[in-house]
Amino acid sequence: MSNVVLKLPEESLLQIINHYQNNQVTAKAPYIRFTAKLSDVVLTIYTSGKVMFQGPGAQREAGKWGAIDKAAEKTVSTKGDVLPSDFATRSVLGSDETGTGDFFGPITVAACFVPEDKVLLAHELGIKDSKLLTDDYMRKIAPDLKETFVHSVLTLKNEKYNEVQGKGWSQGKIKALLHNQALKLVLRKMAPQKPDAILIDQFAERGVYYNHIKNEKAIIQENVLFSTKAEGLHVSVACASIIARVAFLEEMDRMSASAGVTLPKGAGKIVDEAAAKILLKHGAEYLKSLTKFHFANTKKAQELAAKRRH
Repeated sequence: MSNVVLKLPEESLLQIINHYQNNQVTAKAPYIRFTAKLSDVVLTIYTSGKVMFQGPGAQREAGKWGAIDKAAEKTVSTKGDVLPSDFATRSVLGSDETGTGDFFGPITVAACFVPEDKVLLAHELGIKDSKLLTDDYMRKIAPDLKETFVHSVLTLKNEKYNEVQGKGWSQGKIKALLHNQALKLVLRKMAPQKPDAILIDQFAERGVYYNHIKNEKAIIQENVLFSTKAEGLHVSVACASIIARVAFLEEMDRMSASAGVTLPKGAGKIVDEAAAKILLKHGAEYLKSLTKFHFANTKKAQELAAKRRH
Protein backbone atom coordinates (compact mmCIF):
# COMPACT_ATOMS: atom_id res chain seq x y z
CA MET A 1 0.00 0.00 0.00
CA SER A 2 1.28 3.47 -0.88
CA ASN A 3 0.44 6.74 0.85
CA VAL A 4 1.35 10.10 -0.68
CA VAL A 5 0.67 13.46 0.95
CA LEU A 6 0.75 16.78 -0.92
CA LYS A 7 0.36 20.31 0.47
CA LEU A 8 -1.39 22.32 -2.26
CA PRO A 9 -2.72 25.86 -2.77
CA GLU A 10 -6.46 26.57 -2.87
CA GLU A 11 -6.52 26.80 -6.66
CA SER A 12 -5.16 23.27 -6.98
CA LEU A 13 -7.58 21.94 -4.35
CA LEU A 14 -10.53 23.33 -6.32
CA GLN A 15 -9.19 21.71 -9.48
CA ILE A 16 -8.93 18.35 -7.72
CA ILE A 17 -12.47 18.64 -6.36
CA ASN A 18 -13.77 19.44 -9.82
CA HIS A 19 -11.79 16.63 -11.45
CA TYR A 20 -12.93 13.90 -9.05
CA GLN A 21 -16.46 15.12 -8.26
CA ASN A 22 -18.04 12.11 -9.99
CA ASN A 23 -16.08 9.85 -7.63
CA GLN A 24 -16.97 11.77 -4.47
CA VAL A 25 -18.00 9.84 -1.37
CA THR A 26 -19.43 11.20 1.87
CA ALA A 27 -16.80 12.45 4.31
CA LYS A 28 -17.68 11.71 7.92
CA ALA A 29 -14.98 13.65 9.75
CA PRO A 30 -15.46 17.42 10.18
CA TYR A 31 -11.87 18.22 9.20
CA ILE A 32 -12.22 16.39 5.87
CA ARG A 33 -13.22 18.72 3.09
CA PHE A 34 -13.54 16.23 0.23
CA THR A 35 -13.11 12.52 -0.35
CA ALA A 36 -13.16 10.59 -3.62
CA LYS A 37 -12.79 6.88 -4.24
CA LEU A 38 -11.35 5.37 -7.42
CA SER A 39 -10.78 1.70 -8.14
CA ASP A 40 -7.28 1.72 -6.69
CA VAL A 41 -7.02 5.06 -4.86
CA VAL A 42 -8.78 6.98 -2.12
CA LEU A 43 -7.95 10.68 -2.02
CA THR A 44 -8.80 12.92 0.89
CA ILE A 45 -8.56 16.70 1.06
CA TYR A 46 -8.22 17.98 4.61
CA THR A 47 -9.23 21.45 5.77
CA SER A 48 -5.52 22.07 6.46
CA GLY A 49 -4.89 22.02 2.70
CA LYS A 50 -3.15 18.65 2.69
CA VAL A 51 -4.22 15.99 0.22
CA MET A 52 -3.62 12.32 0.97
CA PHE A 53 -3.64 9.69 -1.77
CA GLN A 54 -3.90 6.12 -0.52
CA GLY A 55 -3.78 2.84 -2.38
CA PRO A 56 -1.82 1.11 -5.16
CA GLY A 57 -2.42 4.01 -7.56
CA ALA A 58 -1.45 6.75 -5.12
CA GLN A 59 1.74 7.79 -6.88
CA ARG A 60 0.01 7.92 -10.27
CA GLU A 61 -2.82 10.17 -9.11
CA ALA A 62 -0.67 12.36 -6.87
CA GLY A 63 1.76 12.87 -9.73
CA LYS A 64 -1.00 14.64 -11.68
CA TRP A 65 -1.19 17.42 -9.09
CA GLY A 66 2.27 18.13 -7.78
CA ALA A 67 5.78 16.95 -7.02
CA ILE A 68 5.67 14.01 -4.64
CA ASP A 69 7.32 14.71 -1.30
CA LYS A 70 9.62 11.72 -0.89
CA ALA A 71 9.69 12.25 2.87
CA ALA A 72 5.90 11.96 3.04
CA GLU A 73 5.60 9.15 0.52
CA LYS A 74 5.30 5.76 2.14
CA THR A 75 5.24 2.46 0.28
CA VAL A 76 4.73 -0.52 2.54
CA SER A 77 5.23 -4.13 1.48
CA THR A 78 3.27 -6.20 3.95
CA LYS A 79 2.06 -9.70 4.74
CA GLY A 80 -1.25 -10.44 6.39
CA ASP A 81 -4.88 -9.53 5.89
CA VAL A 82 -5.91 -7.50 2.86
CA LEU A 83 -7.10 -4.09 4.05
CA PRO A 84 -9.66 -1.79 2.38
CA SER A 85 -8.14 0.95 0.22
CA ASP A 86 -9.49 3.64 2.57
CA PHE A 87 -8.35 1.83 5.72
CA ALA A 88 -5.92 4.59 6.75
CA THR A 89 -8.80 7.06 7.22
CA ARG A 90 -11.00 4.77 9.34
CA SER A 91 -11.47 4.56 13.11
CA VAL A 92 -9.00 1.89 14.17
CA LEU A 93 -7.64 0.43 17.39
CA GLY A 94 -4.03 -0.62 16.81
CA SER A 95 -1.48 -2.48 18.92
CA ASP A 96 2.27 -2.99 18.82
CA GLU A 97 5.13 -4.08 21.08
CA THR A 98 8.80 -3.43 21.66
CA GLY A 99 11.69 -4.75 23.73
CA THR A 100 11.46 -8.34 22.52
CA GLY A 101 14.98 -8.37 21.06
CA ASP A 102 16.67 -6.45 23.90
CA PHE A 103 18.64 -8.40 26.49
CA PHE A 104 18.20 -5.71 29.11
CA GLY A 105 14.76 -4.34 29.85
CA PRO A 106 11.12 -5.35 29.61
CA ILE A 107 8.68 -6.19 26.87
CA THR A 108 6.12 -3.41 26.49
CA VAL A 109 2.86 -3.59 24.54
CA ALA A 110 0.55 -0.68 23.80
CA ALA A 111 -2.85 -0.35 22.17
CA CYS A 112 -4.18 2.97 20.92
CA PHE A 113 -7.48 4.05 19.36
CA VAL A 114 -7.43 6.74 16.69
CA PRO A 115 -10.93 7.67 15.46
CA GLU A 116 -11.38 8.83 11.87
CA ASP A 117 -11.91 12.43 12.98
CA LYS A 118 -8.45 12.48 14.59
CA VAL A 119 -6.37 10.68 11.94
CA LEU A 120 -5.04 13.96 10.58
CA LEU A 121 -4.38 15.20 14.12
CA ALA A 122 -2.17 12.17 14.70
CA HIS A 123 -0.18 13.08 11.60
CA GLU A 124 0.05 16.69 12.74
CA LEU A 125 1.41 15.54 16.12
CA GLY A 126 4.34 14.02 14.26
CA ILE A 127 3.35 10.38 13.96
CA LYS A 128 5.59 8.16 11.91
CA ASP A 129 6.76 4.58 12.23
CA SER A 130 8.75 4.49 15.48
CA LYS A 131 11.61 2.84 13.59
CA LEU A 132 12.01 6.13 11.68
CA LEU A 133 12.07 8.26 14.84
CA THR A 134 14.73 8.85 17.47
CA ASP A 135 14.13 7.88 21.08
CA ASP A 136 14.36 11.54 22.13
CA TYR A 137 11.71 12.57 19.59
CA MET A 138 9.37 9.81 20.74
CA ARG A 139 9.80 10.88 24.36
CA LYS A 140 8.84 14.39 23.28
CA ILE A 141 5.61 13.52 21.44
CA ALA A 142 4.40 10.60 23.57
CA PRO A 143 2.75 12.80 26.26
CA ASP A 144 0.58 14.50 23.60
CA LEU A 145 -0.38 11.13 22.13
CA LYS A 146 -1.34 9.73 25.52
CA GLU A 147 -3.37 12.82 26.34
CA THR A 148 -5.15 12.86 22.96
CA PHE A 149 -5.95 9.20 22.30
CA VAL A 150 -7.52 6.41 24.34
CA HIS A 151 -4.72 3.95 24.99
CA SER A 152 -3.32 1.30 27.29
CA VAL A 153 0.29 0.29 27.82
CA LEU A 154 1.58 -2.80 29.60
CA THR A 155 5.13 -3.36 30.86
CA LEU A 156 6.25 -6.93 31.53
CA LYS A 157 9.23 -6.56 33.83
CA ASN A 158 12.16 -8.95 33.66
CA GLU A 159 11.40 -10.85 36.86
CA LYS A 160 7.97 -11.84 35.55
CA TYR A 161 9.29 -12.44 32.04
CA ASN A 162 11.92 -14.88 33.31
CA GLU A 163 9.33 -16.60 35.51
CA VAL A 164 6.88 -17.35 32.70
CA GLN A 165 9.65 -18.08 30.19
CA GLY A 166 10.97 -20.63 32.68
CA LYS A 167 7.56 -22.30 32.61
CA GLY A 168 7.95 -22.82 28.88
CA TRP A 169 6.13 -19.79 27.53
CA SER A 170 7.46 -18.61 24.18
CA GLN A 171 7.85 -14.95 23.33
CA GLY A 172 4.98 -15.43 20.88
CA LYS A 173 2.66 -16.55 23.69
CA ILE A 174 3.83 -13.74 25.96
CA LYS A 175 3.22 -11.12 23.27
CA ALA A 176 -0.17 -12.53 22.30
CA LEU A 177 -1.38 -12.42 25.91
CA LEU A 178 -0.14 -8.83 26.32
CA HIS A 179 -1.72 -7.66 23.05
CA ASN A 180 -5.05 -9.24 23.97
CA GLN A 181 -4.97 -7.61 27.40
CA ALA A 182 -4.00 -4.16 26.07
CA LEU A 183 -6.77 -4.28 23.45
CA LYS A 184 -9.27 -5.40 26.07
CA LEU A 185 -8.36 -2.48 28.33
CA VAL A 186 -8.77 0.11 25.55
CA LEU A 187 -12.09 -1.36 24.42
CA ARG A 188 -13.29 -1.13 28.02
CA LYS A 189 -12.21 2.53 28.25
CA MET A 190 -13.91 3.54 25.00
CA ALA A 191 -17.14 1.54 25.48
CA PRO A 192 -19.82 1.70 24.20
CA GLN A 193 -17.99 3.09 21.17
CA LYS A 194 -16.39 0.44 18.95
CA PRO A 195 -13.63 0.77 16.36
CA ASP A 196 -14.25 0.02 12.70
CA ALA A 197 -11.40 -2.46 13.00
CA ILE A 198 -8.60 -3.65 15.24
CA LEU A 199 -5.16 -3.91 13.66
CA ILE A 200 -2.40 -5.94 15.30
CA ASP A 201 1.17 -5.59 14.09
CA GLN A 202 1.56 -9.22 13.06
CA PHE A 203 4.17 -11.36 14.81
CA ALA A 204 2.30 -14.67 14.37
CA GLU A 205 -0.26 -16.15 12.02
CA ARG A 206 -3.88 -15.68 13.10
CA GLY A 207 -4.33 -19.33 14.14
CA VAL A 208 -1.10 -19.37 16.14
CA TYR A 209 -1.99 -16.09 17.85
CA TYR A 210 -5.39 -17.32 18.98
CA ASN A 211 -3.98 -20.67 20.06
CA HIS A 212 -1.64 -18.79 22.40
CA ILE A 213 -4.56 -17.07 24.15
CA LYS A 214 -7.17 -19.84 23.94
CA ASN A 215 -7.39 -20.17 27.72
CA GLU A 216 -8.08 -16.49 28.36
CA LYS A 217 -11.52 -15.57 29.72
CA ALA A 218 -11.98 -12.66 27.30
CA ILE A 219 -10.51 -13.06 23.83
CA ILE A 220 -10.67 -10.06 21.48
CA GLN A 221 -11.70 -11.36 18.05
CA GLU A 222 -14.32 -9.03 16.55
CA ASN A 223 -13.03 -7.16 13.48
CA VAL A 224 -9.41 -8.08 14.26
CA LEU A 225 -6.94 -7.80 11.38
CA PHE A 226 -3.28 -8.78 11.26
CA SER A 227 -0.56 -7.26 9.11
CA THR A 228 3.18 -6.92 9.17
CA LYS A 229 4.53 -3.35 9.14
CA ALA A 230 1.12 -2.25 10.42
CA GLU A 231 2.51 1.05 11.72
CA GLY A 232 2.65 2.14 8.06
CA LEU A 233 -0.96 1.15 7.41
CA HIS A 234 -2.75 3.08 10.14
CA VAL A 235 -1.63 5.80 12.54
CA SER A 236 -3.18 3.94 15.48
CA VAL A 237 -0.45 1.29 15.29
CA ALA A 238 2.21 3.98 14.85
CA CYS A 239 0.88 5.70 17.99
CA ALA A 240 0.87 2.39 19.88
CA SER A 241 4.42 1.72 18.72
CA ILE A 242 5.64 5.07 20.07
CA ILE A 243 3.78 4.73 23.37
CA ALA A 244 5.20 1.22 23.84
CA ARG A 245 8.72 2.39 22.99
CA VAL A 246 8.62 5.25 25.50
CA ALA A 247 7.34 2.89 28.21
CA PHE A 248 10.31 0.64 27.42
CA LEU A 249 12.72 3.59 27.62
CA GLU A 250 11.26 4.73 30.95
CA GLU A 251 11.71 1.28 32.46
CA MET A 252 15.29 1.18 31.11
CA ASP A 253 15.90 4.55 32.81
CA ARG A 254 14.63 3.15 36.10
CA MET A 255 16.75 0.02 35.80
CA SER A 256 19.86 1.99 34.79
CA ALA A 257 19.47 4.21 37.86
CA SER A 258 19.14 1.13 40.05
CA ALA A 259 22.18 -0.55 38.49
CA GLY A 260 24.26 2.63 38.60
CA VAL A 261 25.17 2.27 34.94
CA THR A 262 23.43 3.09 31.68
CA LEU A 263 22.12 -0.22 30.37
CA PRO A 264 22.66 -0.57 26.61
CA LYS A 265 19.84 -1.53 24.26
CA GLY A 266 19.88 -4.43 21.84
CA ALA A 267 21.77 -7.70 22.12
CA GLY A 268 25.23 -6.96 20.66
CA LYS A 269 28.79 -6.99 22.02
CA ILE A 270 28.32 -3.80 24.05
CA VAL A 271 25.50 -5.59 25.87
CA ASP A 272 27.75 -8.58 26.63
CA GLU A 273 30.38 -6.23 28.07
CA ALA A 274 27.89 -4.42 30.29
CA ALA A 275 26.38 -7.71 31.46
CA ALA A 276 29.83 -9.08 32.36
CA LYS A 277 30.57 -6.01 34.49
CA ILE A 278 27.23 -6.34 36.31
CA LEU A 279 27.83 -10.06 36.80
CA LEU A 280 31.22 -9.43 38.38
CA LYS A 281 29.95 -6.64 40.61
CA HIS A 282 26.50 -7.84 41.65
CA GLY A 283 26.23 -11.54 40.78
CA ALA A 284 24.02 -13.71 38.58
CA GLU A 285 20.72 -13.16 40.40
CA TYR A 286 20.96 -9.40 40.05
CA LEU A 287 21.86 -9.70 36.37
CA LYS A 288 18.85 -11.97 35.90
CA SER A 289 16.56 -9.30 37.41
CA LEU A 290 17.62 -6.91 34.64
CA THR A 291 17.58 -9.21 31.63
CA LYS A 292 15.85 -11.80 29.51
CA PHE A 293 18.11 -14.37 31.07
CA HIS A 294 17.64 -17.14 28.48
CA PHE A 295 19.23 -15.00 25.74
CA ALA A 296 22.65 -16.10 24.46
CA ASN A 297 24.08 -12.90 25.95
CA THR A 298 24.04 -14.53 29.40
CA LYS A 299 26.52 -17.22 28.39
CA LYS A 300 28.71 -14.69 26.60
CA ALA A 301 28.72 -12.46 29.69
CA GLN A 302 29.61 -15.42 31.92
CA GLU A 303 32.53 -16.29 29.64
CA LEU A 304 33.78 -12.69 29.66
CA ALA A 305 33.45 -12.50 33.44
CA ALA A 306 35.33 -15.79 33.89
CA LYS A 307 38.27 -14.49 31.82
CA ARG A 308 38.46 -11.33 33.91
CA ARG A 309 38.51 -13.28 37.18
CA HIS A 310 41.73 -15.01 36.12
